[in-house]
Amino acid sequence: MSILSRRGFALGALATTTVAACGNGIGSRGADRIDSRVNTTLNYMYNRYPGTRDLANKASGMLVMPLVTEAGFGLGGSYGRGALRIGDSTVDYYAIAAGSAGLQLGAQQYSHVLFFMTDDALMDFRTSPGWALGADAEYALNDNGQNLRAETTTSLAPVIAVVFAQAGLRVGATLEGTKYTRIIP
Repeated sequence: MSILSRRGFALGALATTTVAACGNGIGSRGADRIDSRVNTTLNYMYNRYPGTRDLANKASGMLVMPLVTEAGFGLGGSYGRGALRIGDSTVDYYAIAAGSAGLQLGAQQYSHVLFFMTDDALMDFRTSPGWALGADAEYALNDNGQNLRAETTTSLAPVIAVVFAQAGLRVGATLEGTKYTRIIP
């Protein structure tokens, strides 16, 4: 009888903790927290990689993911939350999630920004119930001296992905297989 009571207590405590950790109830400051992190991330990116300011000025919109955490030990996954900005205004909030399997070990965190360079690319993203980065995206990569390389061919792509501020024990960050879903923080 005491085993059932302990098990019931443990399951109840786990469920309560999970609901409390995931919940962003009415009146919570989830949106404020995301917006603050987005602002900090954009300031860092513009200061560290000045070429991204030109991309931002040309883009129809930007999805800013301030912190994505990725971990794997055989099976892996990643998660993060961010905001879609059109101009200087946040219009929606998004979460990303991805799963992977294979030879992998470690964890890392990184930031990334998707620049939607055309109105059609932005509209496809906004009207999709769950959007995944496809073959029409280009990656702007760190080059020598931490300068961001955004060449003419890259700036003609409908979506440009910029991954930066990597920290952790996994090599490389990829956005392939990552699903973006609108959330209400």
